[in-house]
Amino acid sequence: MAKKKVFVSFDFDNDKALKDFIIGQARLPDSPFDVVDTSLKEAAPMKTWEDKARAAIKRSDLVLVMVGPNTHKAPGVLKEVKMAREESVSIVQIIGYRDGNYTAVPDAGRLYAWNWDNLKKLLG
Repeated sequence: MAKKKVFVSFDFDNDKALKDFIIGQARLPDSPFDVVDTSLKEAAPMKTWEDKARAAIKRSDLVLVMVGPNTHKAPGVLKEVKMAREESVSIVQIIGYRDGNYTAVPDAGRLYAWNWDNLKKLLG
């Protein structure tokens, strides 16, 4: 069975560790997914960033939003979710940390706990 191609969206300024952790899980032998791309740092020129992000999202089967304390307000994540919706790419949100209260990113679906069973179910 082919692995799902996943674009990882995360709060670039606050949650880089989450990206590294999910890439590590994708490398496990029984992982049902491959990380094909991740959030880019929004930088000038804006058009270039948006074009690159949209192209990466279009190549993916799913956008995985790694949710931290401020992800629901992160401009890049909000744009990536909007692009995924425009391109009809599925979105899944995973809570990135054990402790704390987390707010779902608007228009990105419900929040799921980060555990191996959920990842296999949602990304398999």
